[in-house]
Amino acid sequence: MDNNYVGQTEEKSKIAAIPTSTEESAATHSSAIEAKSSTIIIANSTSFWKNSGRAVPGRPSPKRDILDNTNSKNCAAGAVHRDRGNGFGMVSTFRDYQQSVSDAWDTGDDEFCIINSTEAAASEAGDAASISRQVSQSVALNVIETHSRINQNHVTNHEASDGSHSNNDQLTAAGGSIVEDINKEEERRSSQDTNENRSRLRNYPGRPQLQKISSNSQDGEYETKIEKFQLLLNSPQLDLVALKKLSWSGVPRKMRAVSWRLLSKYLPPSGERRNAVLESKRQGYQDLRHNYFRVDSQDETQQDTYRQIHIDVPRMNPQIPLFQQQLVQEMFERVLFIWAIRHPASGYVQGINDLVTPFFIVFLQEVLSPNTDLEKYNMSQLPEETRNIIEADSFWCLSKFLDCIQDNYIFAQLGIQEKVNQLKDLIQRIDVNLHRHLQTHGVDYLQFSFRWMNNLLTRELPLHCTIRLWDTYLAESDGFALFHLYVCAAFLLHWKDQLMQQNDFQGLMLLLQNLPTHNWSDRQINVLLAEAFRLKFTYADAPKHLEMKS
Repeated sequence: MDNNYVGQTEEKSKIAAIPTSTEESAATHSSAIEAKSSTIIIANSTSFWKNSGRAVPGRPSPKRDILDNTNSKNCAAGAVHRDRGNGFGMVSTFRDYQQSVSDAWDTGDDEFCIINSTEAAASEAGDAASISRQVSQSVALNVIETHSRINQNHVTNHEASDGSHSNNDQLTAAGGSIVEDINKEEERRSSQDTNENRSRLRNYPGRPQLQKISSNSQDGEYETKIEKFQLLLNSPQLDLVALKKLSWSGVPRKMRAVSWRLLSKYLPPSGERRNAVLESKRQGYQDLRHNYFRVDSQDETQQDTYRQIHIDVPRMNPQIPLFQQQLVQEMFERVLFIWAIRHPASGYVQGINDLVTPFFIVFLQEVLSPNTDLEKYNMSQLPEETRNIIEADSFWCLSKFLDCIQDNYIFAQLGIQEKVNQLKDLIQRIDVNLHRHLQTHGVDYLQFSFRWMNNLLTRELPLHCTIRLWDTYLAESDGFALFHLYVCAAFLLHWKDQLMQQNDFQGLMLLLQNLPTHNWSDRQINVLLAEAFRLKFTYADAPKHLEMKS
């Protein structure tokens, strides 16, 4: 151990035992320690922690001249250690270097040692507010005691908070800036703990309780991209590749409805043909309603399909009043029923009803003002023609969107089963510890990831996050089916720390079915997508992990 640290330890024990008076302190301290402390303070009193000539814990001892005869006797042990090698204080071996930095502190301790420029200037001017030697030493001792107590006793957050309050009282004499910095840190940590506690109380199994349709942070972040979108969308012949590249990182809300129609290939790239195609498609959907949507049909298959849809639609987003309106539910029933009739290989499958919601919200936002509260909006206020347009656009975009994952909804849903097995093999390659933890406690990937594949994470994420996620899905050049696999892998890995803390099957399943994402915003989705892209870039061209093991 470095001699400087030994000196601090001796000073610590002596300061605790002697009176506070300066005269008594001088009488009881040894001459060697007093001389050493005076040298340290005179060297640089205004930068006690950062730039002083003394050895700082965690740094190699600095090169210094040979001490004079007066100090060499008291510092014999340290001098022998420093003079090893070339005789001028340089560390000659790695072992010597390792010993010289063995008293390193954590970086978090620096927050106790901040001296702002105002105090430094006051000290240079001889202001009475400068920090005295006794106060500086008491601050140092408080830091050392706090650090040792946390590492050795593993105190709880409540005890640490009480200890920090007592430290604040002792640091008051040292200057307002130190106390202020500690108070800010406490407030930040306490607010985080409060938010975490609230988030645990707001969760419903299977779906976050508080789903928000709009995110306040989204508009400001994507405002700079509006001009680029306008330039692309107003071109006579749209460059679809450029639109996908621009949309991958998120689409501004003002541009989202038009962009989704183009990315879904519901609208043609040619600007001259768009209006004509829109009118034709919307009229075509009205014809489908007239020809197919008959509630009084005698066909038993159609009756079973409609009955299941009629049961599922009221269940989706039960906490949002908009989706509990009969007018909205009837729109969803028609879209789902006609889609099921037009796709007899799959028909209607529970979960497809959730996939209509993002399209419905995006096209509804297009016709309303930005400040409208969508969650409580009364759909009867919209003209019937506008409601028909929203319904038709939702139907056609849903049909295009599901084309690349239709094997997920055929008999026995073989597509989903294959993707679940691929997710299992992928996690086993990426993080074998997490994979073994789930397997050890009897958690099968099918038990939690089936819904991720079937509903495309709409049950795990708030609605505005799902919309942001689908910006990227629609912009994927080769379809989003493969990319969704890596999104699910990144999503599972995101919760690794919490999952590893659960030591039984019940705890793991409750967490996996009730992931705390209700406070997520576009920022978390951007990070999730970036991680998914990294995994895809790493593993997509190494397809061994996607092959079924014999």
